[in-house]
Amino acid sequence: MIKIGTNPIAWSNDDMQEIGGETSLQTCLQEAAAAGYAGIELGHKFPREAVALKAELAPHGLDLISGWYSSFLLDRSAEDEIAHMQPHLALLKAMGCGVMVWAECSGAIHGDRLMPLSRRPRMAAADWEGFSQKLTQVANYLADQGVAMAYHHHMGTVIETEDEVCKLMEMTGDTVGLLLDTGHISFAGGNPGRLTEKFKHRIRHFHAKDIRSDVARAAVHQDKSFLEAVLDGVYTVPGDGDIDYRPLFYSLFGANYQGWVVVEAEQDPEKANPFIYARKGYDYLRQALQETGFSIAGKKGDIE
Repeated sequence: MIKIGTNPIAWSNDDMQEIGGETSLQTCLQEAAAAGYAGIELGHKFPREAVALKAELAPHGLDLISGWYSSFLLDRSAEDEIAHMQPHLALLKAMGCGVMVWAECSGAIHGDRLMPLSRRPRMAAADWEGFSQKLTQVANYLADQGVAMAYHHHMGTVIETEDEVCKLMEMTGDTVGLLLDTGHISFAGGNPGRLTEKFKHRIRHFHAKDIRSDVARAAVHQDKSFLEAVLDGVYTVPGDGDIDYRPLFYSLFGANYQGWVVVEAEQDPEKANPFIYARKGYDYLRQALQETGFSIAGKKGDIE
């Protein structure tokens, strides 16, 4: 059983909030539900109190899937990070979320429109062991709380490339789960199919972000910033870019994946109508997942 969800970043961008800034939360939720999605991840326009958040989501039949957490473990102790994340963890637990989207943001540049991709941070060789130990410690704590860590490799951060993802998985304990983001790993020059197959038993969350490879290559060649590449249209919804998701879903099916598959494709809503693209992504994922053997849970747990 699998659920198809979305992220509000197609309607209102979190890193560059003027993109889609005029789009209301209600419009986002109405269109996400109308496109067919069973759930949605957090965005900056969402209430951060459980009662208010449930009141927003319930009329649309949407579950809260998870929400991004910015970690600074390179600069903090595991105990300090655990203390810092308590409000976010409490909200996810109150909303019944099974995973926390986790990204190390020490020195990250993905939110700076003027910072070229080549200036992204890189972890010093001496920092890997301590970071991996602290990350495992926090992931163990989260597991005890009933929430799995889903580590989000991301452009512009210290864990960006395929080699870095592999090293992270190899140096951490099994409680450190992987959020496989097809768009980010492709933009970083990696192979999403290879990573999915290699770590299929560690994948706790899946972001189906498609990529326009020509735009990505141009962004790297011209050393643009991450946000400039987004505005150029580097990302799109599944079925509209260059990634064939069926081989990836066969790997997930073979590993008995039971989580969410989430469309998280940041685009400029003035260039890419959020509802049209949301529906296009949902229709593609529904067909591709069913072709690879998955049953899909609807908004109320019914089988489509």
